[in-house]
Amino acid sequence: MSNVNTNFNDRTVEYEQLLNDFKVLLKKNNLKFTIQREVILETLYNSDEHLTPEALHHLIQDKEPDLKTGIATVYRTLALLEESNVVTSLSFGAQGKKYELGAKEHHDHLICTECGKITEFVDDEIERRQHAITDELGFKMSDHSMQIYGICVECQKN
Repeated sequence: MSNVNTNFNDRTVEYEQLLNDFKVLLKKNNLKFTIQREVILETLYNSDEHLTPEALHHLIQDKEPDLKTGIATVYRTLALLEESNVVTSLSFGAQGKKYELGAKEHHDHLICTECGKITEFVDDEIERRQHAITDELGFKMSDHSMQIYGICVECQKN
């Protein structure tokens, strides 16, 4: 049982650090800290999904119906967070972007071109090969992402 409390406490500390960093980021950009911006960050933090700005906005409206959070605030806050590498996005061309908190452990993505479902995965062999290739070519890698596009199992059945 203490393991659950430890995980909860670690997660609380992690969020508090993220929130403090967010407040510093806002101040640095001469922006006010508002409850709307905090709820945007908190909703992203608590989500396991990759969210469009519209989906994020709907989640916030459902969670906090009395909180007046405009879609423009969501877009501006996401832009600031992405610019500061707090969130990352996956682009879906004309369909726009889906966002996730960048503080997660490194992972790659399988993206269904039919339904838009995103599946995260980690493969140590792929990671080793990427490092070996950059070493062989004398390339200093600072970051990377892998996105594999195709059709998920559910869509293949249909």
